[in-house]
Amino acid sequence: MPFVYAELRRLAGHYLRNERKEHTLQPTALVHEAYFRLVGQNHPAYQDRSHFLGIAAHAMRQILIDHARTRNAAKRGGGQAAFSIDACMDAPLERPSAFIEVDDALTALELHDARKAQLIEMRFFGGMTAEESADALNLPVQKIRAELRIAQAWLRRELDNRAVVAK
Repeated sequence: MPFVYAELRRLAGHYLRNERKEHTLQPTALVHEAYFRLVGQNHPAYQDRSHFLGIAAHAMRQILIDHARTRNAAKRGGGQAAFSIDACMDAPLERPSAFIEVDDALTALELHDARKAQLIEMRFFGGMTAEESADALNLPVQKIRAELRIAQAWLRRELDNRAVVAK
């Protein structure tokens, strides 16, 4: 844990930079909450640093989703506005509902193609490069890049369809 703590803080900072400004979680709290979740689960031996960071990234994403769902429930379903995946991945998430929509679409992708969902999570939520993802999954970088393009297009279409239905 001491060897990857700085990397986890960087990852948490990346997540929280994309959250609303008044978010109550701080990077240290997010790392600690993820640690408690990881310690409480029975994971097989971590294969390497990238494997551990991928699992930690998933845990942090789940914490933020739980936080967003709780906040939305408290607001009794505040407005659902249309948005695209590009806006969600690069812009601060002022509305927790946007994060939830991306998570729901990513969950749907996981049912369709688990590896593509894992690649999106590694890239956009874990901040991993295509090369790091290729190393973690023992696949060629070209295959990773091709699958990421397909996964991004699938998610973009899914979010656009959800936005049309919501209108």
